[in-house]
Amino acid sequence: MRVGLDVSPLDQTRAGTARYLEQLGSLDAVEVVPLAFHGHGRAAALARDAYWYPFALPQLARRAGIDVLHCPTFRGPLSSPVPFVVTVHDLAVLRHPETFNLWTRQYSRYCVPRVVRAARRVIAVSEFTRRELVELLRAPEEKIRVVPNGVADVFAATGARADGEYALAVGTLEPRKNLARAREAARLAGVELRVVGERGWGGVEVDGWAGRVSDEELAALYRGARCLVYPSLYEGFGLPVIEAMACGTPVVTSAGGATEEVSGGAAVLVDPLDAGSIATGIAEADRRRDELVRLGLERARAFGWDEVARATAAVYREAAG
Repeated sequence: MRVGLDVSPLDQTRAGTARYLEQLGSLDAVEVVPLAFHGHGRAAALARDAYWYPFALPQLARRAGIDVLHCPTFRGPLSSPVPFVVTVHDLAVLRHPETFNLWTRQYSRYCVPRVVRAARRVIAVSEFTRRELVELLRAPEEKIRVVPNGVADVFAATGARADGEYALAVGTLEPRKNLARAREAARLAGVELRVVGERGWGGVEVDGWAGRVSDEELAALYRGARCLVYPSLYEGFGLPVIEAMACGTPVVTSAGGATEEVSGGAAVLVDPLDAGSIATGIAEADRRRDELVRLGLERARAFGWDEVARATAAVYREAAG
């Protein structure tokens, strides 16, 4: 089976979507044909949204003899001569539109429901995201398949660890990552907070931000941290939660959403709207460190990329049939 994989998002992000794409690109069960509209910046992003996805991509897939087209984000064709699969990581832009720019809000309101409707199969990365698809978009449950993300091999408990006494926050600088409250919580808990991730949007700035680091550096930071502080206001999965657990790092994360689902009882759950609750969670992670490390390592073993590959290939076969 020839699967056309839209790798255009790699020109836009190196965050969780990029990890997902890089792993899909090495699937053994199918022949993966990368398809892309390259370019950085606002003009390229507008061209992708207005031309590449609705017009050029589906025709390119047809001419390339593709059996199934896979769009790894909710950007995709509004109709296609080739059966296609779309992965929805989250619907934050519909649930919290105020945290996104005007173009993204307008594009998503109009196009995302139509992309989901046109897709032969929809991959949701969590049960939480599956429920969001049904509630917000009225997506038919029978065409949604839940395939969680996996953890790359570089994130393991053995290996180099960063020096110092600190808590770690990982995420793009954007409003829903809740970094200001994470910073305040660290101050209340009397611990240094180190922040790594892409520069984002919404005017978010935070002290201690180190920018993007390599996966090897990130794994060392996870291993050296007292805990991961991840009080996001909204996630569809929350990959840093599992990465930290795989590295033997206690996790403090938000109650009531996808990160609670993903953590599976192996994290300290807090109220993300209350810096005091987050600070208390940091202290609890210290007290329960041995227990949380054990539970986290066990939980992380459930998220292997081999299983993601098997399940994703099964979705391709459904879509092609």
